[in-house]
Amino acid sequence: MQRLHAIVSGRVQGVSFRYYTTQTARQLNIVGWVKNLPDRTVEVVAEGEKPALEQLLDFLHKGPFGARVTGVDVHWQLATEEFSTFRTAYE
Repeated sequence: MQRLHAIVSGRVQGVSFRYYTTQTARQLNIVGWVKNLPDRTVEVVAEGEKPALEQLLDFLHKGPFGARVTGVDVHWQLATEEFSTFRTAYE
């Protein structure tokens, strides 16, 4: 199990980026969260098997229709196993 921490920049708010990230993560059996940040980027913390996380990362580089991703800052870490599902965070 690994942990992916990513900050996605570009046109990523107001285009259902969090919704489609959540759907993609759930389909891949990944747990964690996604949230909008005040600087108009999107933060993702995800845990799962490395191949599944790499598929999620591929999605983050493209985003849903209407998004225009200009960058993804990625950090890999060891999983903490603190999550039981993938959700949209609002805090």
